[in-house]
Amino acid sequence: MAEDDAQLIRDAQAGDLEAFNALVLRYQDAVYSVTFRIMGDPASADDGTQESFLNAFRRLDTYRGGNFRAWLLRVATNTCYDILRYHKRRPATALDDLPGGESDDGPPLPDQSKSPEEAMQETELSDAIQSCINGLSDDQRVVIVMSDIEGYNYQDIADAIDTQLGTVKSRLSRARNNMRKCLQAFQELLPSEYRLSNE
Repeated sequence: MAEDDAQLIRDAQAGDLEAFNALVLRYQDAVYSVTFRIMGDPASADDGTQESFLNAFRRLDTYRGGNFRAWLLRVATNTCYDILRYHKRRPATALDDLPGGESDDGPPLPDQSKSPEEAMQETELSDAIQSCINGLSDDQRVVIVMSDIEGYNYQDIADAIDTQLGTVKSRLSRARNNMRKCLQAFQELLPSEYRLSNE
């Protein structure tokens, strides 16, 4: 952890909102990335990220040193779990699902270095991967996002979600197997080296 991180954390624990805001700016991309992959859509990820930082601020006194990023991602992961569990108990219709609730953001602008066909295939593959991630159990989704997308090692994941190393490895193995099965439905989108042979 950088020395300036340590000072910001100490100041934030003492009630300095500007110091906490500096931490938010520093870690918001990492937290959003995790919440997006866990929640599965931008609006839910925005809510999850905001709620994660609110929870982190409320629980800042429980941070006892060590890897602040791992602690923060653990808060974010637990926050997402809570949101997912809440929505399972109280399913609701999203505003975007109501008539006239369509988003007017429009599609993302294509990368000019790719042909329209390449950009479309990349978008379709990304959507297929996210669809398969969304189909995983919450436990599996968290570990595969942290490992295979965010690049965390097993121990950091275990620390972040407060579980045993063996449990992380087991969940990750099952998650990868389930992803492999799911992505076979989208074989035409996969690069040839990832396609299963029919032979």
